[in-house]
Parts: sequence; structure tokens; C-alpha cells
Amino acid sequence: MSRPPIPPFTADTAAKKVRLAEDAWNSRQPEQVAQAYTPDSQWRNRAERFSGRGAIVDFLTRKWAREHEYRLIKELWSQEGNRIAVRFAYEYRDDSGSWFRAYGNENWEFAADGRMQRRIASINDLPIAESERLMRWPQGRRPDDHPGLSELGL
Repeated sequence: MSRPPIPPFTADTAAKKVRLAEDAWNSRQPEQVAQAYTPDSQWRNRAERFSGRGAIVDFLTRKWAREHEYRLIKELWSQEGNRIAVRFAYEYRDDSGSWFRAYGNENWEFAADGRMQRRIASINDLPIAESERLMRWPQGRRPDDHPGLSELGL
């Protein structure tokens, strides 16, 4: 089963792939998100390294158990062949009620069927006040009329 758009990517198909990934992550459904990755997908997320869909589900389950009110925006940075570079920001609240905005970059490599076979993410967290939040849509998919990263000055 393929996962369109498939490589090689154009700017338009890569942008669509990025938005589909953003939508999936904003669903906060680990099993659903994991289906976009090959069964042996390799990840580096911050200091963690792991591979396989089971590990992806475990990672995302842990992540969203501690990152409350998670909202994410991704933006295409560049693409070539079967690779896409993305920049992103997301906001969340921790168990103590403190707010953070996480900024980062991801490098994605895709198999021929359009599933991601490698994801390398570098991420930094910035504490913010609740009043500084920029991502205030209802939990789930970012509305089409909500500004993206560039429009928000991020």
C-alpha cells in the first residue's frame, strides 16, 4: 500500500506531504501516525534513537502523555528526490502547567511507496508564558486559515 504523495517530490507534493504529517501529528493518535512510516523506520528524536513502528508508537504515546494541549505547525524548507527538510514549532503545557514552544528541524527520507524510512529531528524548547502562545486553535488539525510559521514570524 502506498502513502501518497510519493517521491520524487516537487515543491507542491512535498508541501502536501508536510501538511499531511502536521495533520497526523496534531491528531495525537500514535497508531495512526506510525502508519506513515516504514515498518523498520529509523528515528533520531533529540537524544533518542530507535527504529520500527512499535517503537514509534511507544515514543509518541510517552510524548503526548507529558505534552498537554500539543499544537504543531510544520513548514517545508526544501526537497529533492526522496528527501524533504522541514522546520517546525509546537506548543505544549507540562504537568506543572508551564508552557513551552519547541522549535526544530527534521530531515525526512522516504521509501518508494511514500512512507518515511528515516526521520532525524533536532529540537529546542523555549519556556513561554501562557499569554505568549500563538497556537490557540481547538485541539486537532490546524485550521486552513490559521497562520503558518512564516506568517507568525517564527
